[in-house]
Amino acid sequence: MRRSLLLAIAAGISLFSAEARAQSRTRLTVYTALENEQLAPYKAAAERAVPGIEIAWVRDSTGVITARLLAERANPRADMVWGLSVFSLLSLESQDMLEPYTPQGASALRPNMRSAREPMTWTGMDAYVAAICFNRVVAQQRGLPRPSSWADLLNPAFRGQVVMPNPASSGTGFLTMAGWIGSMGEAPAWTYMTGLHENIQLYTHSGSAPCNNAARGEYAAGISFDMRSVTLRNQGAPIDIIIPTDGVGFDLEATAIMRGTRNLEAARRLADWTVSREANEAYGRFFALLAHPDASASVPNYPADFAQRLVSQDFAGLSARREELLREWTRRFDGKSAPR
Repeated sequence: MRRSLLLAIAAGISLFSAEARAQSRTRLTVYTALENEQLAPYKAAAERAVPGIEIAWVRDSTGVITARLLAERANPRADMVWGLSVFSLLSLESQDMLEPYTPQGASALRPNMRSAREPMTWTGMDAYVAAICFNRVVAQQRGLPRPSSWADLLNPAFRGQVVMPNPASSGTGFLTMAGWIGSMGEAPAWTYMTGLHENIQLYTHSGSAPCNNAARGEYAAGISFDMRSVTLRNQGAPIDIIIPTDGVGFDLEATAIMRGTRNLEAARRLADWTVSREANEAYGRFFALLAHPDASASVPNYPADFAQRLVSQDFAGLSARREELLREWTRRFDGKSAPR
């Protein structure tokens, strides 16, 4: 009887302590476009490293998250953004929506992967690049040649066998289009996209979807991004990961504190951790090019020569023209977009 009473009291104390710890934590609402499989490991690592915080993710595609942040400008609901395109963050920066703060250790990041402002307004995590997921089985069945360049996708043999993300709703779609503009020039890029449109079966609203489609054998070629391509290949999908020889666009995933957060101190502590080598090692489970030069990536079967194929990317200039470019893309090509 006495033992049962003592056990009950101990259990009550333990439950009370757990509830007290939970109540003492600061809940940070974090908007993100990270892939779903990244959310749990990043959250667990951050909450271990930064005592007293709890991360509440709000996750959607890049275009949706960016539009939501802009719509909430007058009444911000997000404390932070963690894992969003730098194009989007530069757009928010231009409207004075980001809290100036230089995280501890941010000076160690690669110079082209952090804000040039002082204090900084955003910090990079990793880079991801446009890639073609090419299904070998479908290609053999249909007698399709293996593409090595973007130009190869203009081959009439690929009619109805190519799917890519809609740039207006997908960050991957926009970085792909930006890469074509950067490597070809704007007028030739529009000419190229017009030709490619003839072979496009569908524009998706997700950057991952085209590679998922190709991996399932629904199409021969899915224009997507490197991380999704490598993940599916490592899971056994019959796809080749093609980094086109004529140059690929790329984007940075980045982090920022939203101006107007009511949890500034906690947000700063999380921002400090997101630039650390430890955090970058976590990013390196999914990406090969990391913001912290001392962090090691651990992605198996990653294409070895992708870094040499990156185009020169004018992030600030493209961000300033983003809405103009997307309006023009929508006018020309939106008819093949998937329903929202």
